[in-house]
Amino acid sequence: MPFDIKGLISERAGEGYALQSKHVNAQVPKMLHAIGFDKEFVRAEGAHYWDADGNRFLDMLAGFGVFGVGRNHPVVRQALHDVLESGIADMLQFDAPLLMGLLAEQLLARSPGLERVYFCNSGSEAVEAALKFARCATGKRRILYCDHAYHGLTAGTLSVNGAAEFRKGFDPLLPDTSVRFGNLDDLERELRRGDVAALLMEPIQGKGVNIAPEGFMRDAHVLLKAHGALLIADEVQTGLGRTGTFYAHHHDDAQPDIVTVAKALSGGFVPVGATLMRPGIFEKVYSSIDRVFVHASTFMGNALAMTAGLATLSVIDDEKLIDNANARGAELMQGLQAIAARQPSIIDIRGRGLMIGIEFGKPASLRGKAMWQTLNAARKGLFAQMVVVPLFTDHRILTQVAGDHMAVIKLIPPLTITSDDVQEFLTAFDAVMRTADKPSGLALDFGKTLVKQALNR
Repeated sequence: MPFDIKGLISERAGEGYALQSKHVNAQVPKMLHAIGFDKEFVRAEGAHYWDADGNRFLDMLAGFGVFGVGRNHPVVRQALHDVLESGIADMLQFDAPLLMGLLAEQLLARSPGLERVYFCNSGSEAVEAALKFARCATGKRRILYCDHAYHGLTAGTLSVNGAAEFRKGFDPLLPDTSVRFGNLDDLERELRRGDVAALLMEPIQGKGVNIAPEGFMRDAHVLLKAHGALLIADEVQTGLGRTGTFYAHHHDDAQPDIVTVAKALSGGFVPVGATLMRPGIFEKVYSSIDRVFVHASTFMGNALAMTAGLATLSVIDDEKLIDNANARGAELMQGLQAIAARQPSIIDIRGRGLMIGIEFGKPASLRGKAMWQTLNAARKGLFAQMVVVPLFTDHRILTQVAGDHMAVIKLIPPLTITSDDVQEFLTAFDAVMRTADKPSGLALDFGKTLVKQALNR
């Protein structure tokens, strides 16, 4: 019998958690069981997905930004079917693929001031390329990165990762240096040492949803240029319309020397990343025929990835998803601010477009303060996780905290969400928050969930 993927999925349905525990990362199923997230999902469309019991869930996470155009978008699916049916000659390695050139053309048309594109397979690889290209182009070795930054988990990107929990156990890393996010004095101090190749930063940090101060990227670029260094904008999560502009750095009227993108460019189907750069940088890396493959990847520019990218850009334009990100983001912010006004445990609502952070602080009531201190003693940021769990288990809405040990929930839904989706989330979030510091509220419910899951196991 020929291979039958549908038959295989049907035959082995329900075995995912057991197989993960036995053959992959056993800690993932263990964590999902503990917090009640251990569902079996069987179908997805747009901003929703369904479990094996037919229950519909609202996606406010979008695979950490991968599903910018929603899940299983029909335009992207059809494009991938079409390119497969074409029998295209792919990954010959010694050719100039048309689709690679077309996607580069489309990306650069949306990226004024940038001239060349290097394609790869992920955001981490895109940042790795940016680090190498910056060092080669400037002749300097040190990269500056920001505290709380997240740029990937490969050896190179880990050296510019501002989250200590990811770095532990993997030293020694590259000799790069952290500066305070948005602090020009830190930047200038390090630049005076004369060995800085670039500053790498996210316009809005994924860990914590921290927004760079107004004008910081623009002013930082002036300083960097004066010292022969480059500005690298990591737009892996913030790019492609997420924040209401094509790139988040457009809010600051900044012009980075290098920009990295990935995640949403995949259309949610085929991993793809890209590193875009201004004139001159690419030419210093690939300076002769002898160096034609000095930085490359076997799968870069493959037909499926390039097709997914082209179809995704088309959907973003045709469905006016950047406008939708602005409109739905404004609705979310307005609704969240109204809830925060009557919930003292919410201390900040911040974000741009459809990248929003909800930060929690110590509640006003004596009971709430006691609960907060107890939770923080057990694990910093646990209060935010207590909000995430009932949103999922009671209201069928997927969200997550914006980083380990952070009291911040991050909302990054598909750019296709509707006003109805926004209202569904706001209603559920309001209901959860109304029980936040009551004796029968979040703490008790969270404890029950942990006990129930332990008993089930």
